[in-house]
Amino acid sequence: MPYKKVKRGNSKMRSLSTNKLKHLEKLSNKKGVIAAAAMDQRGSLQKSIAKEKGCDVAAVTPEMMAEFKTVVSKVLTPYATAILLDPEFGLEAAKQRASNAGLLLAYESTGYEQNTPGRVPRLVPDWTVSKSIAAGANAIKILLYYSPFENPKINEIKHAWVERIGAECALHDIPFFLEFVGYPTAEGQDEKGLDYARKKPEIVRGSMEEFSKDRYRVDVLKVEIPINLKFVAGTKACKGDSAYSQKEAMELYRSTATATKKPFIYLSAGVSDDEFRESLELAIESGVKFNGVLCGRATWKEGIPIYAKSGVKALEDWLSDRGVQNIRALNAVLDKGATPWYEAFGGLKNVKVA
Repeated sequence: MPYKKVKRGNSKMRSLSTNKLKHLEKLSNKKGVIAAAAMDQRGSLQKSIAKEKGCDVAAVTPEMMAEFKTVVSKVLTPYATAILLDPEFGLEAAKQRASNAGLLLAYESTGYEQNTPGRVPRLVPDWTVSKSIAAGANAIKILLYYSPFENPKINEIKHAWVERIGAECALHDIPFFLEFVGYPTAEGQDEKGLDYARKKPEIVRGSMEEFSKDRYRVDVLKVEIPINLKFVAGTKACKGDSAYSQKEAMELYRSTATATKKPFIYLSAGVSDDEFRESLELAIESGVKFNGVLCGRATWKEGIPIYAKSGVKALEDWLSDRGVQNIRALNAVLDKGATPWYEAFGGLKNVKVA
């Protein structure tokens, strides 16, 4: 898929409301970089805890979910600029976050429509943007499974869904973070396999291009690493076949970054903390002007079996040691090369407050 070479930042000054500016500053550090933790997992977290406990998913209670999230929030947010939580199990955790940390709240339901093809998303049925604001949110986040190669009729449903949420966020004057995760549309293709790795850069780039359009009113894009590091020759993560050389991977980082003029941050997508840091280091070496991260499982997922087998105190002890080490190491990488979100506007002086 061809891409247009554009510069980050817009020669035409773009406006940002006073309220959105205030919230984005709360979500970022003094350098304007977003270094946020993610703890909005629901279905996947329940399944992981159940697997480690050797029990049915139903045996993982809402109280257990809230307990896990609260400990993660309490221990890790002193080292993060913000935390992403969900309204179903994360509201108590939101209250326990450090005072330095902003709050993003998820709006989508976990998973997607099971009786409809194309991974069509759903919203939390009893939740609204105004409820998120009342709960102290500084931004609304939604997750969308998306591929430019999906059936156009399915994608039009998704486009309309995002557009409605963008309008709701605009009405309530709160930042809108859109996370999109690609998936294979080819029958039988493994999203962790070599063939999909070759397709992934086009999926990421096409998604960034689409949701940078004004109609969606997205303020910050939360995007996948455009390559699968396990298939980049010569990296620590690559143990076998490769889809691209390091030089090709770096060009793919750059080409996807040119697809938007909006601020964007990278998501960890469940990889290990070592792999995520190596991916970010390659982005920095590529010269990509990304604006931070929203990192979830890479930081805390190794604590799941500890919680499942030894309880909440053991989890807290592990997080205070290894979890804090993980997030500090991630912050050190961001200090090397992540850039302020307002650089997408050409610098803070060019942010026109509406």
